[in-house]
Amino acid sequence: MLSSNIKRLRKQHHLSQEELAKKAGITYSTLIKIESGQNKNPTLETLTKIANTFKIKIDKLVDS
Repeated sequence: MLSSNIKRLRKQHHLSQEELAKKAGITYSTLIKIESGQNKNPTLETLTKIANTFKIKIDKLVDS
């Protein structure tokens, strides 16, 4: 699940939600909504920014 994958990666990289949002260039509120499952369909641009922050491909974010 996307939300749990992002949360797991964020914790593995010892980042707070605020830090990840800043590094990825997305808003804090966007990240909160994705991690909480309120936003189940983030834009491709947002997913790309998050994936690039972790230096992984997008499919690693969305695959369980």
